[in-house]
Amino acid sequence: MRKEYKTIKEFGQSEIIIEKSRFIGYAKPVESEEDAVKFINEIKEKHKDATHNVWAYTVGMNMEIQRYSDDGEPTGTAGIPSLEVIKKEDLRNVAVVVTRYFGGIKLGGGGLIRAYTKGAKIGLEAGKIINRILFKNIILKLEYTLLGKIQNEILNSHYIIKDTLYEDMVKMIVYSKVDDVEALKEKLIDITNGKIEIEEKEEFYLSEYQGKIILE
Repeated sequence: MRKEYKTIKEFGQSEIIIEKSRFIGYAKPVESEEDAVKFINEIKEKHKDATHNVWAYTVGMNMEIQRYSDDGEPTGTAGIPSLEVIKKEDLRNVAVVVTRYFGGIKLGGGGLIRAYTKGAKIGLEAGKIINRILFKNIILKLEYTLLGKIQNEILNSHYIIKDTLYEDMVKMIVYSKVDDVEALKEKLIDITNGKIEIEEKEEFYLSEYQGKIILE
């Protein structure tokens, strides 16, 4: 599994007026090409009266699938610029649609490229660009006398204590970035003189937005 990748958190929508033309940027995280096509068709249906519904998407951890459409705009002025915004931001599993209502003023090739680039960008920004980081669930079992020391060590080292259960022993559920698991284990064994049970469980992704982890 990829240890970290960028995508967007949620559906996003924003709009901008450029030379009297209305550009509406839409973006959505997708899991498959089918998801992307469904989203595009929904926007096209919503804006059947629009002059153009330009779209682009990437699917796969290595952007294995990349598609775009100019939807009637001059070749290379709309779909490719929208796709390039996704690629420049290094986003995975994302679809964008930029809807245009023509305002009567022609923008020219360069103007169209700038407009669709902006339309894709504001849609993605509205969807909140996030990092998806691979974590591992770690279960700790320890004596009550060690609880304070362990809590301080974990919190000061930027790991996440998800839950603490008070049973015959203290059971702590800790989330660690996969790259930091071995360091955590070594530290805990050291400060407890080995008097701790450490069990590694499943791996999963958590989102980081503006430097803060979002617990899901």
